Amino acid sequence: MNTEELIIATVRVGGAVLVLRWAFAGSIAAILIDFSDLFMMNLLDLGGVRNYQALDKWLDLAYMLTFLWVALRWSGPPRTIAVALFAYRIVGVITFELVSDRFVLLFFPNVFEFWFVFVAGLRHYTPTYNLTWRRSLLWLIPLTALKEFQEYALHGAKWLDNYRATDVVVTWWDWLVGLKWLGR
Repeated sequence: MNTEELIIATVRVGGAVLVLRWAFAGSIAAILIDFSDLFMMNLLDLGGVRNYQALDKWLDLAYMLTFLWVALRWSGPPRTIAVALFAYRIVGVITFELVSDRFVLLFFPNVFEFWFVFVAGLRHYTPTYNLTWRRSLLWLIPLTALKEFQEYALHGAKWLDNYRATDVVVTWWDWLVGLKWLGR
């Protein structure tokens, strides 16, 4: 592991541990920090990242394991579903490593991530909401659809592969500033 990969790994693992103290806010922070590697790869010049997709999938395990650790303290459908979704994604990551084709990730979307954030948010903001099996399965439909769209955008269509993260931020900023001037 070169210096650049080591810095990225340290930041990603550091971001993952926030979930152990603050389940909901920590999960949001961990996911945002997950994207930080895209910026670090653009801004650092310390050896590059040799295989981004593989590194990313391994570093995803850091936050996924902290999510799982917290989810194991839950009970009922939220816990059972979290464990099943985690296991399903792990099968997907292993399959991805074996076949080295990002398209396989479309068949193993990381719904575990969305499920965890959803349940952590419910527990934080509406702790009396009872996630029965029926409610859980109904909530899983839109969560799965959203995650599948994200997986398609990233790994199927590869819409972001030709962009540098810093360039996207600058483009968005220019667009927002342009909108401000249109209103005057």
